[in-house]
Amino acid sequence: MRDKVEKALDKIRPMLMADGGNVELVDVSKEGVVKLRLTGTCGCCPMSQMTLKNGVERILKQEVPEVKEVVAL
Repeated sequence: MRDKVEKALDKIRPMLMADGGNVELVDVSKEGVVKLRLTGTCGCCPMSQMTLKNGVERILKQEVPEVKEVVAL
């Protein structure tokens, strides 16, 4: 599943990079919990939690149905 998540993140990264940020995959659990680290301007942005849940998590769940939740570290 990790490879599927990485491929899905590759589709998301250009949007984050356009605003000076990025995302790093830390871990994918057997239960479908994806742990990410937001980097660049995304790491300190006050809207990062909304970006993570409403953007990244939504897209990952569409692309990889096994994903149950996305959390930031």
